[in-house]
Amino acid sequence: MSEILIVYYSRTGNVAQLARLVARGVEEVPGMRARPRSVPPVAPLTEIAAPPVPDEGAPYVTPADLRECAGLILGSPTRFGNMAAPLKHFLDSTGAEWASGALVGKPAAAFTSTATMHGGQESTLLTMLLPLLHHGALIVGLPYTEAALNTTRAGGTPYGASHVAGANADRAIGDEAKILARALGRRVATIAAKLGS
Repeated sequence: MSEILIVYYSRTGNVAQLARLVARGVEEVPGMRARPRSVPPVAPLTEIAAPPVPDEGAPYVTPADLRECAGLILGSPTRFGNMAAPLKHFLDSTGAEWASGALVGKPAAAFTSTATMHGGQESTLLTMLLPLLHHGALIVGLPYTEAALNTTRAGGTPYGASHVAGANADRAIGDEAKILARALGRRVATIAAKLGS
């Protein structure tokens, strides 16, 4: 089976929930499997190194994951209209994979969660797509043929799946956002399967 790598950072759990939905979409494509991976938190001053394996959730991503995957989907909460620092820190460490072309020609996409509808969903998705373009990945979005994209009021853009979590990060992921997250996983997996055949 070919694997789609889903790399995400989640602080309150909303991005992790989206990652699980994206993974479900990936696994709806015959011959494709999701490989969920997280990134460790970062801080301005590190006193203790993060453990090599998180206490719970998906294992931390490694450079080998990038080389072995058939496609990549990134997820992050919004931080001032940008991806969160832990995901950016990981991407900044992928120079060797960039130099070797580990992601060249592989389909890639992004998903996010924000506190408010205008909290930077689209700009955050775009910031995650820019490094993927530099890596030579093939960017995959959500087309308006996805009916939920035309009716959603709580997240979802042509740039990728999204969710409005509310100021306290306690708003449940709505049906349309669930549909769009799964659709994003399916699209990347379907394209990866076609490219691999």
